Amino acid sequence: MRIHDALTFVVCLASLSSLNARAQSDTVTVNTDLVQVSALVKSHKGERVYLLKAQDFAVLDNGIAQTIHVEEETGREPIALAIVVQDGGRAASRLKDYQHIETLLEDMIGDVPHTVAVIHFDSTPSLARGFGESIPEAARTIAELEPGDDGAAILDAVAFGIQQLKDVPPRYRRALLLMSETFDKGSQISLGEAVRAVSDTNTTIYSLAFSSTKADAGHRAEKIPRLGGTPYSRTPYAPGGCMSREPGADPDAHGSRAIQAWDCAGDLLPPLRIAELAFMSAKNGLRENVPRTLTRLTGGDYLSFSDEKSLAAGMMTIMNNLPNRYVLTFRPTPLVPGPHALQVKVVGQQKLMVEARTTYWVDERK
Repeated sequence: MRIHDALTFVVCLASLSSLNARAQSDTVTVNTDLVQVSALVKSHKGERVYLLKAQDFAVLDNGIAQTIHVEEETGREPIALAIVVQDGGRAASRLKDYQHIETLLEDMIGDVPHTVAVIHFDSTPSLARGFGESIPEAARTIAELEPGDDGAAILDAVAFGIQQLKDVPPRYRRALLLMSETFDKGSQISLGEAVRAVSDTNTTIYSLAFSSTKADAGHRAEKIPRLGGTPYSRTPYAPGGCMSREPGADPDAHGSRAIQAWDCAGDLLPPLRIAELAFMSAKNGLRENVPRTLTRLTGGDYLSFSDEKSLAAGMMTIMNNLPNRYVLTFRPTPLVPGPHALQVKVVGQQKLMVEARTTYWVDERK
C-alpha cells in the first residue's frame, strides 16, 4: 500500500463522516485531553499565510468536526528542542557537516527562552547532553561526536528523545530535530509502538535527512515486521479488498481511485475505521522513509541534505517555518481510546495548502 493512496482514502472517508457530529467548545491542560496541532499554511506559490483565526480552520478528528482554539503569539513562547543526531552507520561520513552548526542553531531557535538537549545514536540511543540553555555547548557536543557502530536505530532514538521531552515543563513548545539517514537499521521498538510514541505527544518533529543506499533499504525491508495479527492488518488494500488494485475490485469506479474510495467507504464506517487506516498507513510509511513519515505525522518539516551547504539551507527553511506555525488546540469529542486521524484545512480556501499533524493517540482511562 502506498502512503499517498491511504491518505487520500482517509481524507475521502473523513469528508463523508464529518456529517455525523459537531464538537463542544472547551480547552484543557496539557497531558490530559488537550490535543495540539501544529499547522503551517501556504499559498499555491509556497508563500506563508498569516493572520488566520480559529473560524478559518476546519479540523476533523476521525471524520468528526471539532471546535478549535488558535493559540496567540506562539512564536514568542519558550521552546524545548531535542536534537537527535545519528553518528552510526552511514552517518559517520556526515559528521563533518556539523562542525559549524552553532550559528545555524541560534538562528533556528531565535531570540526566545529555550532549553536544548543532544541525543546521539547508532544501534542504540543515548543522551550526549541534557537540557540546558547554552546553544554553543549543544553545538560543541554535536561537533565532537565520534563515529559509532554500523547501526541506525532511528525509531528507538526518536522515541528516546520524545521521552526526554515529556519531562520538560508544559510552558515550553516541544520540538525534535532529527538528523539521520532515511532507513532504520536496528531499532527494537515495533512500528506500531513507534507510531504511538510519536502520536502520544505534542512534539513537532523536524527532519534533515540524507539518502540511504539501496542495500540499506533492502536490509530495512527484511528487518521490519510485516503487518498481521492486529486489527490494523484487516485492510481494504489487501487482495480481494474494496480498495485493491486488482482488476474488477470495483467495476463501477472505471479505474478512478477516488470513486473507488467513496464506494468502499460504506464498508468501513464507523469513523473509527478511519483511525485504523491512518495508523496502518503511518506504519507502512515508516518502511519507505522514516524521517519523512515522522514529520508528516507531527506536522513538521522534512528536508534532505548532502553536504554542509545544503544542511544550512535546510535549517534556514526550518528557521523560517518554526515561528510561523499556527498552534490549534481542541478537546476531542468523542474521546475514544486509541489512534485518531486528523485532517486540517482552511475553510473556503481550497488553494491554500496546510501542513499539519495527521495523528494522535488517546490512552485508555484507568
